[in-house]
Amino acid sequence: MAVRYLSVSRRYTIDCCRLTSSASTRSFLGFFSTAAEQRSAGDDCHGDDDHSHSMTRVRTLETRAKKLEQQVDDLTERYKRALADSDNVRRRTQKFVEDAKLFGIQSFCRDIVEVADLLEKSSVVEERDGAQQLSQYLAHIQGRLQEVFTKHGLEKMSPIGGQYDPYQHEIVCHRPAEGAEPGTVAVVKQDGYMLHGRTIRHALVGIAVKTQEQ
Repeated sequence: MAVRYLSVSRRYTIDCCRLTSSASTRSFLGFFSTAAEQRSAGDDCHGDDDHSHSMTRVRTLETRAKKLEQQVDDLTERYKRALADSDNVRRRTQKFVEDAKLFGIQSFCRDIVEVADLLEKSSVVEERDGAQQLSQYLAHIQGRLQEVFTKHGLEKMSPIGGQYDPYQHEIVCHRPAEGAEPGTVAVVKQDGYMLHGRTIRHALVGIAVKTQEQ
């Protein structure tokens, strides 16, 4: 009797353990199943957010690209206009330089023709008034010519008695000093001229030298 009771009690205990184990297993599996479903649902929501964020970024990049294209077009147009303006300025400047070369002495020529008119009248003065009046008339022409030269910055050199300057003078002969300082200009064979301080024609001069007698 006692043995049978122990057997029945042991079987009942095992069945309860199996029952308890099976219920726990189902509960445990149910918990993981629910967690998996929640995770899947969370992943789906997160995936939608990523897609929306990617689309927003694409639209932003497209907008920036359009703005950059507009800026490039604007800069290209400005560059073309600047290039055209620069070319126009270059052509106008070139034309101005060419005109300056051709007509830069226009004012000088206008003044010098007045002197030419006076010279043409010199023959009439000689025939009418004689040699003395002609001499005075030529002196007047010479004075008028020097006025024109001075007005336009053209200056005749006066090297007599001055030191020899290779930038202004060209030696054509030597003369005994005879009281002049050796190495100075003793005689001028042809006048030299300077334009605004620059030599445009050297003066042909004779230089005083010390002789043996001296």
